[in-house]
Amino acid sequence: MPRERGEKVIATNRRARHDYNIEKSYEAGLVLTGTEVKSLRQGRANLSDGYAFIKGNEAFLDAVHIPEYSQGHWTNHSAKRIRKLLLHREEIAKLSHAVSAGGYTLVPLRLYFSDGRAKVEIALAKGKKEYDKRQTLRERQDNREAERAMRLRNRMGE
Repeated sequence: MPRERGEKVIATNRRARHDYNIEKSYEAGLVLTGTEVKSLRQGRANLSDGYAFIKGNEAFLDAVHIPEYSQGHWTNHSAKRIRKLLLHREEIAKLSHAVSAGGYTLVPLRLYFSDGRAKVEIALAKGKKEYDKRQTLRERQDNREAERAMRLRNRMGE
């Protein structure tokens, strides 16, 4: 029985949702060293430059920055090493086919602890064009203005 219950989010990649259209997301375990886990428990990680790739029948996470553990010594890890992802063989096959077909990439969305185990949510994503990004921002701003107008109208009616 795990000591911890529930989810504790360590880092999110907000930029990924801006730069990519998220098609489907998967939960994957991470192969980590002891000092990496201790550093994550301190809530320190950066997913902004990270990406996942598939080599052979294995999935890997690259360019995710987990800083060195502050109380670590010679056993400390390197901050931006390639880390293995733990996924089912069928999931790896699906992701591999989608990425090799073209247009898709694998991006990490968030890094978290689920019942005491480090997990990463990776997404099969398609890159947005610049005009798509502007359109998304415009829609969000229009929705915000409509909400504000409705709130003011409701207050005036009272």
